[in-house]
Amino acid sequence: MKILITGNMGYIGPLVVNQLRSTRPDATLVGLDLGFFANCLTNSAILPECNIDIQYFQDIRKVTEDILDGVDAIVNLAAISNDPMGNTFEDVTLQVNYKAGVELAKKAKRRGAKSFVFASSCSMYGSADDAPKTEDSQLNPLTAYARSKVFTERELKEIADENFTVTCLRFSTACGMSPRLRLDLVLNDFVAAAISSGEITILSDGTPWRPLINVKDMARAIDWAIDRDADAGGRCLSVNVGSNDWNYQVKDLAEAVASVIPGLKVSINTDAMPDKRSYRVNFDLFKELAPNHQPQVTLVTAISELREGLQAMAFTDTHFRDSKLIRLKVLNQLLVDGLLGNDLRWK
Repeated sequence: MKILITGNMGYIGPLVVNQLRSTRPDATLVGLDLGFFANCLTNSAILPECNIDIQYFQDIRKVTEDILDGVDAIVNLAAISNDPMGNTFEDVTLQVNYKAGVELAKKAKRRGAKSFVFASSCSMYGSADDAPKTEDSQLNPLTAYARSKVFTERELKEIADENFTVTCLRFSTACGMSPRLRLDLVLNDFVAAAISSGEITILSDGTPWRPLINVKDMARAIDWAIDRDADAGGRCLSVNVGSNDWNYQVKDLAEAVASVIPGLKVSINTDAMPDKRSYRVNFDLFKELAPNHQPQVTLVTAISELREGLQAMAFTDTHFRDSKLIRLKVLNQLLVDGLLGNDLRWK
């Protein structure tokens, strides 16, 4: 089997490659990435791409169809990958996350691929009431990033047929240690703050709900989706990916970090304006369709692995939110250095 993984040199990609190399040792794994974050390695013994058979450095907006020859399945991780980046580069977000992703699926189908796995997001539910959101709930995307996911899912449904299975994995907020760690994610940020300063300051009032998932469990879900039977969800499936036990309020996450890291001070801005990005999610459908690929990592384990990984890096940077561990900071520095244009293409 030949599998193309776009965006493989980011935060999630190395875990996906490790998972697929473990469960599919004879598969040909092909990576495609522009390499913006290639040098953002964190406590990795080897270059993660050593587990890739073929690595292309190419823009998803300009994928040449010959790369798709013989490819059986595509895992599309390539994206402007969070709200701050999406808000800064709104037009590029729609080009990369939405238009280029849909075009890649069309090209792959023409070249004979059978499966397309899209890394979607639960953020498309946006501001929600107290009822956990199911796949049939109304979508309320509040950001360019979330809208890009909604637009892509809608068009992918038109492409799927009996010869081309599409799976849109609506992931919870990612967390956990990675060979290319990001600290612009809520739990990762809290653990980094705890390690570097001994204090977590919650900028909101702490009440917003977030569903979380560890990057290892994201990789397991992708492994399942690559060759899932179309009887399990249909030719085009959109499914929430996570666990009902992993719906947390932000303040609960801070308290969980404090339970693992002794002596931590947690402060909440009780005067903050409510964060509209608050939602709980129901994951019953994923549990029904993928019983053997359910999340396995506990919250305490995720926090402990982040702590151990950061400590192994001798991490002490109290100004980490201005470092290359924040993806928007990396892009902005590449722009300042004249290496990228405003359209996020290499000059």
